[in-house]
Amino acid sequence: MTRTSDGASYALGHSEREIGRLSLQARIFEPFTRRLFQQAGVLPGMRVLDVGSGAGDVAFLCASLVGPAGAVLGVDKSAAAVENATERARSAGHANVTFAVGDAAEMQFAGQFDAVVGRLVLMHQPDPVALLRKLCRALRPGGIAAFQEFDISGAHSFPPSPAFEQCLEWIAAAFARTGTDTRMGMKLYSAFTGAGLPAPTLSLDAGIWGGANNPAAVMVAEVTRSLLPVLIKAGIATEAEVAIDSLQDRVQQEILAGGGVALSPPLIGCWSKLG
Repeated sequence: MTRTSDGASYALGHSEREIGRLSLQARIFEPFTRRLFQQAGVLPGMRVLDVGSGAGDVAFLCASLVGPAGAVLGVDKSAAAVENATERARSAGHANVTFAVGDAAEMQFAGQFDAVVGRLVLMHQPDPVALLRKLCRALRPGGIAAFQEFDISGAHSFPPSPAFEQCLEWIAAAFARTGTDTRMGMKLYSAFTGAGLPAPTLSLDAGIWGGANNPAAVMVAEVTRSLLPVLIKAGIATEAEVAIDSLQDRVQQEILAGGGVALSPPLIGCWSKLG
């Protein structure tokens, strides 16, 4: 668990397995995020700041939108995540993407950006409004702010899978203990206006899956795995109760046996332009 300078904590950590989970999550949500950035007006030639860049997937998506004439800077507090993202950029030949270790709330940036973006980053901030306000100072006039955040209360299975629903309860409880706001998506409008941005445009997307090899079963089990130390330390669940090695199979089989589906947490997008 990574602890920030103000005492807040990033509960999911930055293990190699967690970075892999983020890449899977990125592939699932890539179409939603791409559509948001296109609607917001991220265009070729722009200079973009990706906040909380993690394994680099949002930065790489932005790179494909701004093209070789544009540039993307991804920043993350985790040196391990930045190292991983930098290697991925080198291997893929992304010459217009760079990464830096740092806290976007405290960093000073050279020059201004045409857009500042982030996915599932404000939910981990102790003061999202203050961060947005600070980031806006790094935008040029007419610059774009575009973020996507979850509302975990919208995730569910039908017919209900007890294992899937239990995972959601564990995840919500673990995040609550670490100060992570799992309903940040529903607060984006007020966060943007509170930061002094013009009234934003909103969107909502979600994944829904049935059948074998259900991505929802993989994702919910892997998030639970990453949060397992928090669950145990906080007394939310025991290692035996979670039975992590069989959890994904149990979720998958319950959904499959019921002929049902699982819905991801809605991914709410929000964008605005500086006046």
